[in-house]
Amino acid sequence: MPTLRRKSAVALAATASIALFASACTGQSGAGAGDDASKDTTITFWHGWNSPKEVAAIQADVDAFQKAHPTIHVKVVGGLNDDKINQSLRAGGSNSPDVVSSFSTNNVGKFCSSNAFADLAPFLKKDGIDPAKTFPKTMNEYTQFDGKRCTLPLLGDSYALYYNKDAFKAAGIDAPPTTWSEFEADAKLLTKPKGDSYEQLGFMPDYHGYETTTEHYLAQWSPTYFDASGSSNIAKDPAFEKGLALQKQLVDDLGGFTKLEKYRSSFGEEYGETNPFNTGQLAMAMDGEWRLGMALDSKPKFDIGVAPLPVPDDQKDTYGKGYLTGTIAGIASTSKKQNAAWELVKFLTTNTDAVVDFANAIHNVPSTFDALKSPKLQADPRFKTFLDIAQNPHSTTTPASVNGGQYIVSLQNLGYDVESGKQGDIKAGLAKTAQEIDAAIAQAK
Repeated sequence: MPTLRRKSAVALAATASIALFASACTGQSGAGAGDDASKDTTITFWHGWNSPKEVAAIQADVDAFQKAHPTIHVKVVGGLNDDKINQSLRAGGSNSPDVVSSFSTNNVGKFCSSNAFADLAPFLKKDGIDPAKTFPKTMNEYTQFDGKRCTLPLLGDSYALYYNKDAFKAAGIDAPPTTWSEFEADAKLLTKPKGDSYEQLGFMPDYHGYETTTEHYLAQWSPTYFDASGSSNIAKDPAFEKGLALQKQLVDDLGGFTKLEKYRSSFGEEYGETNPFNTGQLAMAMDGEWRLGMALDSKPKFDIGVAPLPVPDDQKDTYGKGYLTGTIAGIASTSKKQNAAWELVKFLTTNTDAVVDFANAIHNVPSTFDALKSPKLQADPRFKTFLDIAQNPHSTTTPASVNGGQYIVSLQNLGYDVESGKQGDIKAGLAKTAQEIDAAIAQAK
């Protein structure tokens, strides 16, 4: 899903504001769970979707809920990002939401540790719902923090490799690359220089290249971001140095940072018909499942292929994995109608038809095992790649942290310095960034 959803554009920017309200939020989980959900009541649901198609899709799920629960009326407010949600949670009062949906898994740690969202464990236990048996492993992991579950997954995103089959055929490439060495060779073979620019670029490796963020690359090494004590592990786990080095090598091999950045400046909108993959400017792209529907809607002049992202050459047995994230849903601790709110959260996140209908409507990955297996799931055969990635036990995400996604921002900033040549010593850069991350976490506690 476009607009507000992408982490690099919005969720990471919201991290700073999340950190500001940790001490201000004093709601306690369960404090508002004394209401009778069987009696006539109205709850407020805030979400971030804002395109007409998305808004209609989530409203259809809410309508189905209200039909099944005639005593619970839902006031829906859309187009809200985490900044606005946090402001309301700090202020409290009758205008605050009861149920909240956020596009940022980065902020789960802050939502849970600050008690901004209610603990859902008692509700799950009451209704006999086992999250481990309901949600795929990674989605189950990114909706809790430090032993506390304050959110549930509401659809997911998985990242894969899009490739231009016609360009592959013209270059004599028979199949998508499965390892990074194969990928590097294919990217160079698919690149057609044109003066100080390109007629076609095999792949845009730069970290500003829409979805080519540090965490999306690094997932293919299955990194461990924090050690058992909660300290940054990026300077100790070789995955980080290898991932940053691979990206830097791609930048150098495909023309250098300056030339690539100049070409990138010619790209159209990420979510429009002028996306550089749609127009043929890029032969390969790292992107999420929503891109398939958008790309097909743009009526491209080539056949689109989809495959898992490559893996390191020494991890061939993990091919098929990828990076996962998604939308989350929770109950505001300030809500005085938490039992009624739980009924909505439960319906949106665990009702198979509700999950499937929503996934079909906005082309996202279903977030329950039952929905992933549902015969009602409408999916282009290529979409199955994303469904498989979501269920792959080797797939990973960026873990929750007490100060949200600030550690990801720090790592991305290092990535920018590495790719541009500002930081030539990756190992030293990781050590310094690890110290920065640890200092920020200590300050947030």
